[in-house]
Amino acid sequence: MNDTALDTLGQTIAGALAGAVTGHAVAFGELTLNVEAARIVEIATFLRDDPGCRFISFIDVTAVDYPGREKRFDVVYHLMSPTMNARIRLRAEADETTQVPSIIDVFPGADWFERECYDLYGVIFTGHPDMRRLLTDYGFDGHPLRKDFPLTGFVEVRYDDAEKRVVYEPVRLNQEFRKFDFLSPWEGADYPVLPGDEKAGSKV
Repeated sequence: MNDTALDTLGQTIAGALAGAVTGHAVAFGELTLNVEAARIVEIATFLRDDPGCRFISFIDVTAVDYPGREKRFDVVYHLMSPTMNARIRLRAEADETTQVPSIIDVFPGADWFERECYDLYGVIFTGHPDMRRLLTDYGFDGHPLRKDFPLTGFVEVRYDDAEKRVVYEPVRLNQEFRKFDFLSPWEGADYPVLPGDEKAGSKV
């Protein structure tokens, strides 16, 4: 679909879902809808079933973190319509306490994507049958893809051969932080003059 057709589709969907869709935009050949998180099930069902849409192929659910905003997360859904040969993006704002309804009854493939989004960002999906962490370990503290999550994490995990079990310990930095100056002759790359280097100082 060209941009004009996508814009027309966006207007049609916004008109059919008044109040649920708060805006739309077309960029890079894709349509983005700004939607209300509380009505995401209604929106997903309409996009799947409406003859003018037929976005029957679920791609993924993820999030983007903007810590400076009051609602810090954009929960992002991607769908595709093979009938129309078009993709659509749904973007819903949420904060750390917003309960986003699960779309697993509309698109069963959203199961692990919602779990991953909860695990890595802390977005809460209600109505999900198994809302557990997916990628991090049991008892993990925090959500690693939040921008305020420390790069070193909080704990490190190792297998203790003496205790014959996995143990959790506070992170220890065994080397102090260093700033490497790669322009220094002591820390720079160690290789001979490469072909073409002799031209660096010549006038063209």
